[in-house]
Amino acid sequence: MALSVEGHTQVEAQLRAAKAAARLLAPLPRAVKDQALHAMGEAIWADRAAILAANQTDLERAHAQGETKARMDRLMLDERRLHQVIQGLEQVAALPDPVGQVEAAWTRPNGLHIEKVRVPFGVIAIIYESRPNVTVDAAALALKTGNAVVLRGGKEAQSSNAALTAAMRRGLQAAGVPEDALQFVAVPDRAVVDVLIRAKGWVDLAIPRGGAGLIQHVVEHAVVPVIETGVGNCHVYVDAQADLDMAVEIVVNAKVQRPSVCNAAETLLVHRDVAPAFLPRVGQALTARGVELRACTETYTLLQGVVPADLLQRAEELDWSTEYLDLIMAVKVVGSLDEAIQHINHYGSQHSEAIVTADTQAAARFFSSIDAAAVYHNASTRFTDGFEFGFGAEMGISTQKLHARGPMGLPELTTYQYRVRGTGQVRS
Repeated sequence: MALSVEGHTQVEAQLRAAKAAARLLAPLPRAVKDQALHAMGEAIWADRAAILAANQTDLERAHAQGETKARMDRLMLDERRLHQVIQGLEQVAALPDPVGQVEAAWTRPNGLHIEKVRVPFGVIAIIYESRPNVTVDAAALALKTGNAVVLRGGKEAQSSNAALTAAMRRGLQAAGVPEDALQFVAVPDRAVVDVLIRAKGWVDLAIPRGGAGLIQHVVEHAVVPVIETGVGNCHVYVDAQADLDMAVEIVVNAKVQRPSVCNAAETLLVHRDVAPAFLPRVGQALTARGVELRACTETYTLLQGVVPADLLQRAEELDWSTEYLDLIMAVKVVGSLDEAIQHINHYGSQHSEAIVTADTQAAARFFSSIDAAAVYHNASTRFTDGFEFGFGAEMGISTQKLHARGPMGLPELTTYQYRVRGTGQVRS
């Protein structure tokens, strides 16, 4: 369905305003941008009552529509989470500014001096679902890198996103930065997405964040450049040489610490040699925390009568490729490291994969053979995150291989320009 004339007119006006603001934003020095980031955080905290009231409206609507607990968790804001998003703004302000950074420089025999310099993209459209903290993260990273940003969040967080954006725009204005550099598209029609990803000349880069359906739609229909942020069907493989105490802690953390996010583990693979000793322990630890296990035949046999019957089901083929984003985990016994690698490369989403083992050669083989943006040895997949990598707030986790891969921080939101200085050279 096409966007209404009124909706199309509104979106076009916002894109024009963003483009004009991007030209003013690009040359701003770091000190001005950092001041604006702090002002945005101050405005969010000052408006916290209105923001939390707006979020409550979204939560009540989501509850009435029967949303899952996992989706409600992604949507929910409280003062603690507002502190976290403000901390993200402050962390981004403290990071080096990549704009103007000279990546390389050289002088040609004819005397031309060439520099490769990082510059902003211009206007970035972020199309995302559920989590309102993305609204703040995206605005922070875009501003720091001199980009205007057009935000199109999901309808489930419409009130929260509008309130957060209004506060941040007031912060920009207070800091003397063009508030039009931050645009929130309030038109609820899904056709807005197609307008944004086809706005060649107005949008310089589109980044989808959300479920597989949204990402696939953007990738298949966009005519503007896209950085694909993929779904997270992440695995933990417990090797024959694993420290089983460590493995239990890693598996539980990777699944339970926050199951509704893309770097949470969805599948556990266990080497057959340690399965009889390990699976009952980890099965009890997971089910004690409410995790439902989707088990292969061997796993089911080892766990039957050990864990609650209502939290143990036989796995089906679809379970190996599902991103649950919930307290559900698929579990499979494998006969070797090679079988684990083969399973992950077949069913994984190239996001984050982990091996638990004391065998450094097995870990090295895992690193070199797994096709994923982040690969872990003896650590939880939950660390695939801009904050944890030291990037500050992230724009998303890229699972593609061109331009950006893994957590996208500040450098990944810039492109580059060649600056050539001469003394009157002409080409013969």
